[in-house]
Amino acid sequence: MSTAPSPTAPELLRLAPFLVGRARRGVVGSSRYARSLREAARQAAADAEARPVLISGEPGLEKDNLAALIHFGSVARHQLMLRLDGALLRPDGADLFGSTASGNGGAGEGERPLLELLGGGALLIDKLDQVAPELRPLLLHLAQTGQWRPVGADGSWRQFSGRVFFTAEQAMPSFDRICRLIRVPPLRVRRQDLGEWLRYGVRQRSRKLGWPRPPEVPEAVVKRLQSYDFPNNLRELETLIYRALQQVRRQEQLNGGSDKAEAGWPMLLPEDVFWTSPRQQRYRFDLWRWKPQLREWMRAPWLWNALLYGLVSWLFVLVNLWLWFGPQDRAHNGALILFWAWWWPLILLGFPLVGRLWCAICPFMVWGEIVQRTARLLGWQPARWPRGNSDDWASPLLAAGFAAILLWEEVWNLQNTAWLSSCLLLLITAGAVIGSLRFEKRFWCRHLCPVGGMNGLFAKLAVVELRAQVGTCSGSCSSYACFKGGPADGEGLATAGCPLGTHPAHLSDNRNCVLCLTCAQACPHRSVQLALRPPAADLQREMETPLAEPGLILVLSGDLCLHHWHRLLGGLPLAPDSLVVGPLLPRLAVAALALALPSALFLLARPFFTAPRLRRTLYGLLPLVWALLLARHLPIGMAEAGALVPVSLSPLAAVGRGDWLAQLPAWRADAHVIAFCQSVVVLFGLAAAVVVLRRLLANHRSAWLAASTLALLLAGIGRWLVGAA
Repeated sequence: MSTAPSPTAPELLRLAPFLVGRARRGVVGSSRYARSLREAARQAAADAEARPVLISGEPGLEKDNLAALIHFGSVARHQLMLRLDGALLRPDGADLFGSTASGNGGAGEGERPLLELLGGGALLIDKLDQVAPELRPLLLHLAQTGQWRPVGADGSWRQFSGRVFFTAEQAMPSFDRICRLIRVPPLRVRRQDLGEWLRYGVRQRSRKLGWPRPPEVPEAVVKRLQSYDFPNNLRELETLIYRALQQVRRQEQLNGGSDKAEAGWPMLLPEDVFWTSPRQQRYRFDLWRWKPQLREWMRAPWLWNALLYGLVSWLFVLVNLWLWFGPQDRAHNGALILFWAWWWPLILLGFPLVGRLWCAICPFMVWGEIVQRTARLLGWQPARWPRGNSDDWASPLLAAGFAAILLWEEVWNLQNTAWLSSCLLLLITAGAVIGSLRFEKRFWCRHLCPVGGMNGLFAKLAVVELRAQVGTCSGSCSSYACFKGGPADGEGLATAGCPLGTHPAHLSDNRNCVLCLTCAQACPHRSVQLALRPPAADLQREMETPLAEPGLILVLSGDLCLHHWHRLLGGLPLAPDSLVVGPLLPRLAVAALALALPSALFLLARPFFTAPRLRRTLYGLLPLVWALLLARHLPIGMAEAGALVPVSLSPLAAVGRGDWLAQLPAWRADAHVIAFCQSVVVLFGLAAAVVVLRRLLANHRSAWLAASTLALLLAGIGRWLVGAA
């Protein structure tokens, strides 16, 4: 067989649009998937027989780049490599094989076909699954035998001495049998490599921007992006990096850089410039689109200022004075009724409806903000939040703090001791004040407040959701006043930014949104939306969770065991008669043991289940935990909340005749009605838990059935406990 002459200059110009000059990058990452992919590419490059290669995988995985890596890593690296888009090839293959007829879109009269010009080089047919069905047998024959002939030729077949590569996004069984098959895993299954891909992409893009050295990528960014699936894989990641650095560049140019010697380029990439498309949100009802006037009313600053600083702040002072100087038992102190019979049942009832809204009007942080604003007027500047993933150390503190509160409540009888209840309120307020003096915004609320941790956890069950549109924010906004704060802009009002330091477009769940509507006040583009959604929509298989948040679920479950400890641990030999009276050490030990029962069961189950499945099961039981806690607080709420007026005025009866107390309005539910309501709540929580478990364990039917059986068992035990007198 004679060797075809080398391409002439005009022929090289014909090849130029299809030439692959080099591989764009190597295989980045240190996971087992990346190592396996590198090894597969190395073996394919070292194949002495130069067998055809089929590289399959989802869109955006740079399969053509992997083919280039193999070719330029082989002994034929000095030969040409052509890349042809399979979706654009003619059904008869004339643009690849040439044709004996002229004017048919293939090689013109006297022009040599592309395959002949390629000689011993490499041919890459990209998107093989989009090739016309009539052309596939010819390509299969080429890959299997190396033979081809021009369209319309009746003569002998010609031999291709080069190597053939294919890429495909769908299965191609006929080609699988004759090709060396390399499957490229999607980015979502090799999340371990995401940090390396991010930093590699930032280095590459920084060089093109002319920056002296690439900025650092915070670990918090990597962890947040690891919860995103990247449907378009590396192509989408590259776009995300490009868009992030362009926004940073624009911000640095506007700000003049952080340092004169380094003006125009950043040292550290902020988290807010990394925009990912939210997962598909179905069954959302936009309240503000339905009633536009509702948006204007809800974002009015006068409404929030009057509520927070004109009512809540001073009502909190009055309640604490009432607790200190009024009667100390719940039968005569209306403030204790407000705290234990009103606040606890109502806040639990509010979680599925309005999520973490209580934190927006919480008096603890209202006084924290008052102190912070006063300190700023006096010249004190709180520090910025510490960078990094604060949840790693903050979430264990939340769980430990709530456990301490529950122990204090039961062992020291806070429900019937007014001044100690006030001490609890003042202690949390002190934490908010100190946190506000130390760090900007509501650092205490987001990371350290035990009540805020509980609120953020149960807010995942809410039917209300506040989010921003990623496309509008990334395309139209450059100030990010919604979470950074800034002056008025258009219809956007001047604000100090999100009190929890979170961009509404970056929210993956309701945990860090208190519905204060600061972002809606600041946004000039109407990007922020308030919508109704299905309950517990945040509980998804791919959800992002803090490290120790499951510990908080176990502590909240332990509250039920602690409050009804006598039914569970009353038969122990050293168990005290009461957690309120007697030597402190035995009482504290039994209380801690009762509180730790759910955690102990969780630890015993860990060796028998995989960590992700056990964690999903725990989150799937969250609706049941909420229902049992509500059922535990219903008796005091339904039995005593209606007696607020006569209880509050009972101290005045000592001044004169007390007959008038009996004439005051009061309401008390019958014990059977309370028991019925408890049963309904527990059944509702059980049904919701089964539905959520089905969502979280969708790929494991047996695991879902086992978890549902466990939920039924726990619901029965919980109903037995809350039914105790």
